[in-house]
Amino acid sequence: MKEMIQRIIDMDKKAREITDAAKKEKLESEKIIAEKAAQLREEVLSRARRRIQINKELENVILEQEWEKVKARYDSQLKNMNDLYARHGDEWVDTIVKRVLED
Repeated sequence: MKEMIQRIIDMDKKAREITDAAKKEKLESEKIIAEKAAQLREEVLSRARRRIQINKELENVILEQEWEKVKARYDSQLKNMNDLYARHGDEWVDTIVKRVLED
């Protein structure tokens, strides 16, 4: 009888040790999972920030190229207007003065 009680006590002790070990392992696993989740989150955020920076730089390059095209077109139009004025400016002034004086 004593042996049986001792065996029950030993089995209970062993079961508690197993349960405690399982609880400890569960806590360790949860801690590791939380750490890995935080690390993964930081990696994803870091990659996203890098991608945003790359996209921003690329967008700036594209905008600069577009601005250069627009500026070239405006410069060309300005040159054409100045050329026209150089060729016909006196004529235009004379025409305007003549029309004003006729009224």
